[in-house]
Amino acid sequence: MEHKSDLNLLAAFDLVAQHQGFGRAAAASGHPKATLSRQVRALEDALALRLIDRHGRAFALTDEGRLLHQRTHDLLAEVGAAMADLVHDRGVPRGRLRVSCPLVFGHRFMGRIAAGFFHAFPQIGLEVTVSDRQVDLVEEGYDVVIRVNPPPDSRLVGRCIMRDHSHVIASPDLVLPSGGTGPVPAIMRSFTRENLEVETLRGTARTALTLAPALTLPSLLMQRDAVLAGGLAAVLPYWLVAEDIKAGRLADWGQVPQAVAEVWILHAGRRLTSLKVKALVDFLLTGANGALPQRVPKAAGSADVATPS
Repeated sequence: MEHKSDLNLLAAFDLVAQHQGFGRAAAASGHPKATLSRQVRALEDALALRLIDRHGRAFALTDEGRLLHQRTHDLLAEVGAAMADLVHDRGVPRGRLRVSCPLVFGHRFMGRIAAGFFHAFPQIGLEVTVSDRQVDLVEEGYDVVIRVNPPPDSRLVGRCIMRDHSHVIASPDLVLPSGGTGPVPAIMRSFTRENLEVETLRGTARTALTLAPALTLPSLLMQRDAVLAGGLAAVLPYWLVAEDIKAGRLADWGQVPQAVAEVWILHAGRRLTSLKVKALVDFLLTGANGALPQRVPKAAGSADVATPS
């Protein structure tokens, strides 16, 4: 016979049995004696068994009551300890935190982010997976994922932690066509034979450029390395090439205003978000101790907070 008794009823019985009486259990726990008596009676009714012998004046468990107390007392103590651990010292986030992020973001930023996060929250064990495969956060057991320009997902919520324009980046030996005329040999992320027309912005000056497909490379890191090798251009996020531009290894031909890459940190539904997830979200929103660049202003109508669609 299957019994589906409320755990609260079982806990009330355990309390009474442990303290050998309703009055003592009420005094020790602060629960009203009448409430404990009602809960124990409800448990007896659910099991169709008498657990406490009410015929004599002295408190006594029936044989069934003694067996139930012996079999469940330690289990209830374990459950209570586990729940206490979960809520103990709620001001100190702790535990394992699994994160998945894209390759470029991981290689460019995640090392410094992880180190800074460790020093800020030493009781959280950060475990980072770097992959361009879009993992299933719920099915694969990740706490958070970091994604660039993510599509809406009804199961996830999150915040935008970084926003950056892409720029047309060229090898220093490549000459910017005079007046923006003439095709420029460029790297594309997917195969195409068609030229790409872009407009770049430098200060208030706008320049029209024609990018002619020369190579197809799927990775932003590959594209950057190919441009560094000479004679090519590519549309790349500025944060990826900022140090190369500053050192003179690459040339910046201007911002592409329409090309904005937003980096989001996403996690499962908003309700009862764990402290360790909240700690990482807040850490990234505040710049991760300088590990993340400043964000460009968001476009009109865009948001920094994602809610389930």
